[in-house]
Amino acid sequence: MRTKIEVRNVWKSFGSGKNRLPVVEGVSFSVGDGELLAIVGPSGCGKSTLMNMMAGFVRPDQGSIAIDGVQLTKPDSKGILISQHGSVFPWLTVQRNLMFGLNGHAHPDKAVVADHYAAIVGLKGFENSYPHELSGGMLKRAELARALVVKPEILYMDEPFSNLDALMNLRMRGELLRILSEERHTVLLITHDVEEAIHMADRIVVLSPRPSKIQAVFEVKLPHPRELTSHAVQELRLAILRELGAGDRSLVIEPRG
Repeated sequence: MRTKIEVRNVWKSFGSGKNRLPVVEGVSFSVGDGELLAIVGPSGCGKSTLMNMMAGFVRPDQGSIAIDGVQLTKPDSKGILISQHGSVFPWLTVQRNLMFGLNGHAHPDKAVVADHYAAIVGLKGFENSYPHELSGGMLKRAELARALVVKPEILYMDEPFSNLDALMNLRMRGELLRILSEERHTVLLITHDVEEAIHMADRIVVLSPRPSKIQAVFEVKLPHPRELTSHAVQELRLAILRELGAGDRSLVIEPRG
């Protein structure tokens, strides 16, 4: 698999002197073209800082990040960030939000393209609705469509489903996996939810408490769709939780039958 993103010995701290706060220390890893890589770690460990460096919004103090072999110095048009805070404009309809993302793109009929992506994420019939008229799950679908409509090579996803209830979270994961089976994107997923990472990722990087270092890397060699109560998933979940300091056999759900 060709390397899409290369993170080389990245360090980052904030403040100076006695107020200096080390956040990321000596992190190195790569993401393959078309791979879905999840990064998990305890709250406050520096996951979002690492994501922002990879997306070009924050410069590392040391080390480098390269996209397709080219060192990153600013946000790259190849990638788009989906955050837990939301990105749609409340004064625009779903269709207009998606069309806004196409500004600067030479599409003959932006409304048709926008409606196509609204349909892909299950919002057909809601193209003329405003964000405040949508449920939480539908709003997340609109945000996903707004990212996908520009056909980014890289999707940076910072806990995108964290504000959803458990059932909607599961549905949105399935929706994203369905879309990724149809459209090729490299995905970097930041999450504190181990089950979410196992459900979706090809590989999982586990970070230590702040300052972040790579504690472990797990390959997820399980076919989709993944049965989350299977023995293999539960054993992997337990192994990751052990790395996070929370491993216990009582946390394993044994499958029936």
